[in-house]
Amino acid sequence: QVQLVESGGGSVQAGGSLRLSCAASGDTYSRRCMGWFRQAPGKEREGVALIYTGRDITYYADSVKGRFTISQDNAKNTLYLQMNSLKPEDTAMYYCAADLICNRRQYGVWSPRNFANWGQGTQVTVSS
Repeated sequence: QVQLVESGGGSVQAGGSLRLSCAASGDTYSRRCMGWFRQAPGKEREGVALIYTGRDITYYADSVKGRFTISQDNAKNTLYLQMNSLKPEDTAMYYCAADLICNRRQYGVWSPRNFANWGQGTQVTVSS
């Protein structure tokens, strides 16, 4: 069992920055891969950034590459998403996710179906 609690969302103007946090607890084996997803109203949940926690290998969606940074603090069991140069299209509910691996062949690397453990989400709103 894995528990994930996100925080750090809010409202910012375009060009601004936010840092999201995800406090994790529970089975570490099921947290080998962690990631951030987002879902805007009327749209499907999409992957933003992933990290293999044991090897610190990261992946980014093309839409956020160069602007967002995923990182972890193992001592605090916390995952972060630093978001810079925010755009109105980044507006969404952001979710933290965790599971054993990031990429199951039947789903593809960015599929939310790779993850069984989810937080409750934190809202990010970017105004123009």
